[in-house]
Amino acid sequence: MSSKSLPILPGATLGILGGGQLGRMFTIAARTMGYKVMVLDPDASSPAGQMADVHLKANYADEAALQQLGGACAAVTTEFENVPAASLIALAKYCRVSPGAEAVAIVQDRSHEKSWLAQNGFATAPFALVYGEGDLDEALAETGTPALLKVARFGYDGKGQARVNTREEARAAFGEFGDQPCVLEGFVKLESEVSVVLARSDAGECRLFPVAENRHDNGILDVSIVPARVPESLAGQARSMARAVADKLGYVGVMAVEFFVAGGQLMVNEIAPRPHNSGHYTLDACVTDQFEQQVRALCGLPLGDTRLMSPVVMVNILGDRWHDGGPHWDALLAHPAIKLHLYGKEAARPGRKMGHFNVLDADPAAALLLAEQMRDAL
Repeated sequence: MSSKSLPILPGATLGILGGGQLGRMFTIAARTMGYKVMVLDPDASSPAGQMADVHLKANYADEAALQQLGGACAAVTTEFENVPAASLIALAKYCRVSPGAEAVAIVQDRSHEKSWLAQNGFATAPFALVYGEGDLDEALAETGTPALLKVARFGYDGKGQARVNTREEARAAFGEFGDQPCVLEGFVKLESEVSVVLARSDAGECRLFPVAENRHDNGILDVSIVPARVPESLAGQARSMARAVADKLGYVGVMAVEFFVAGGQLMVNEIAPRPHNSGHYTLDACVTDQFEQQVRALCGLPLGDTRLMSPVVMVNILGDRWHDGGPHWDALLAHPAIKLHLYGKEAARPGRKMGHFNVLDADPAAALLLAEQMRDAL
């Protein structure tokens, strides 16, 4: 029997590369289930490190730290996609690693991701690859303007991207990004944005969470509404497409697929090889949340029930709220159907995700109304 087919049971040590809020919530889920957790993150004040049994304060490519992590852990996962693929390959010599380096390498680079999606028949917004300034004219001809120029790697939450309306703006933005490889994406007339978080096992078992409808502000997720206010046929199509993406990648673990809805059709926007901000509603509204599911997938356990127990709205809390005496937690905590989650980050900065809250109500419209009122009250 292969080691992959043997479940890893409580008492074992699990490792995670990355110590932000996603790692923190994974660590809480794992420790609640009886596992020990070792976090590798260079930040001494890492939110996940605060909760872990062991915090290795080292770079993600540090050979000695990787050897220590791999030697101590029965399995290792990641909380963000920019972990060096070489580190995942190195860890796989010691223990089980999920997701695998091959899948992460595809989705951590926008140019690879977009090309892979197109090659496998998944609809996307118009795009063109830009490797040098000389590629910009042809790329603009393909996508039209306005368009979004995005760095191929290390961009997130609106960072590393610029809206361009002319050839001159595109050249200026490319220069500001240090002439690094980019993807130019054409605009589509958006009706809404939705996402699907799912988990897939070694054996190909797949469990999908309900579809979330997402609203963004300045490129950062602001609100997720579940169930999404889209036709059931479209929600079913999103779930089927998300599963097809995971199957094609041979993915093992938790992942999210973000979609644009335009002209009643779905287009894949991005793939995240990890739990996702738009899946935070699962912490309070589903039988199994996305972080317990990450533990289960990593450990080779049967995947948990993803049933939605209540309509829910998730609201991000950004560092912008830490001014004028705020945030006003008393207003928020006065409501018994609101669940607050703070991430233990020391410094509040504009645009930095400091926490979130979930509003549960049997009436989806009432949940959204209270969520919007409390977002403003903070």
